[in-house]
Amino acid sequence: MSQPIEAFRNAFKIPELKQRIIFSLIMIAVYRLGCHVPTPGVDGQMLSKLMGEQGGLMNFYDMFAGGALSNATIFALGIMPYISASIVMTLLVQVIPALEVLHKAGAEGQKKINEYTRYGTIVLCIVQSIGIALWLRGLNVQTPMLTSDGWTFFAMCIISFTTGTAFIMWLGERISEHGLGNGMSLIIFANIIASMPAAVATLVRLNRIGDISIFKVLILIVVMVAVVAGVIMVTTGQRRIPVQYPRQVKGRKVYGGARNYLPLRVNHGGVIPIIFASSLLMIPSMAASNIQVEFVKNFFNEWFSPGGWLYSIAYAALIIFFSFFYTAVTFNPIEMADNLKKYGGVIMGVRPGKATADYLGKVMTRITLVGSLFLVVVSLLPNIVYSLLEIYDWNIVQFFGGTSLLILVGVALDTVKQMEQHLIMRNYEGFAPKGRKIRSRRG
Repeated sequence: MSQPIEAFRNAFKIPELKQRIIFSLIMIAVYRLGCHVPTPGVDGQMLSKLMGEQGGLMNFYDMFAGGALSNATIFALGIMPYISASIVMTLLVQVIPALEVLHKAGAEGQKKINEYTRYGTIVLCIVQSIGIALWLRGLNVQTPMLTSDGWTFFAMCIISFTTGTAFIMWLGERISEHGLGNGMSLIIFANIIASMPAAVATLVRLNRIGDISIFKVLILIVVMVAVVAGVIMVTTGQRRIPVQYPRQVKGRKVYGGARNYLPLRVNHGGVIPIIFASSLLMIPSMAASNIQVEFVKNFFNEWFSPGGWLYSIAYAALIIFFSFFYTAVTFNPIEMADNLKKYGGVIMGVRPGKATADYLGKVMTRITLVGSLFLVVVSLLPNIVYSLLEIYDWNIVQFFGGTSLLILVGVALDTVKQMEQHLIMRNYEGFAPKGRKIRSRRG
């Protein structure tokens, strides 16, 4: 325990690392202040109360926005439009030759791709702003919370939400450039952390009034610890394939001949499959809220809401599908086999070329299945806790297991990994025991 504490102390002894940490904290503080700037024309208190009573997918989205959606602030869309645009651009790079050329063009090409990602973010913000405005207008029919309901309201929503997300995007890029860690990931991390105190306070209050027994609280804590341990194990887990390189004699020196390992990540897609699945499942619910048909509303409220069996089946199927889809798009066994053959690397017992590509594809398919099933278990864990323990409060169960812990652990591992690299470069001990290094999600 003393080694991590000593490592944090050493981090503030390095001027550059200290400046990066302080800069990141200041940018996150600015972002959290912006989460309390209200959107004109919307009663945030009424909306927060209504969302707390109804629950559903919008509360799940609100978790990533740090409560900005339920309070109707200018940061209501959060960073999710940028994340979605980045994921879509990553997939397009693999299927559009012109984007693939830019991707391989180095820094200038990456700069152009980042520019396209920003344009895509603005387009998604406009579309989602219109959707949120329609959703708010639908809620306003039941519970009045809007001061206006004309074109001025839609214009205000589009301008406020789009500008807010553009500012968040700028903050995230500044953190990535001048701070510590990935800016977008840290913003989501801060949002989840900011919502946790309210969940803990609700849990304590329900325990005091007798709605939740101390036994259930202990079970929640045990589940949380088990999920954190499982997430760390799977996130850092790799299938290491031994690769043998031939010896090369150049003059009087012998090069190569050593056995290396080709690491294949168990959870190759990270949290991306969950984000994709959640985004798709949010579309029909938002559409149903604006359809004035009683049968459709009852169907989505009773059967296709978080905790329902139909929702859980669709959620699990989409997570597995996107896990394999993302792996198939980003992992190219043929290119990897060609690179091994180019440098003389051979997987023991496998012939170079097509046989190696087939072997790598087969291994990746197997470990992707394990990783996708783990994501399904983690994502549906709140539903299990919700049903078995009879804790009917999503603000509690979603923080003691599920996607939130997966994101928190993954971002924490990446950030600590970067800090450790700075410490080791300057001859300081890292966070792990001597002789070991922390592995991030990128392996």
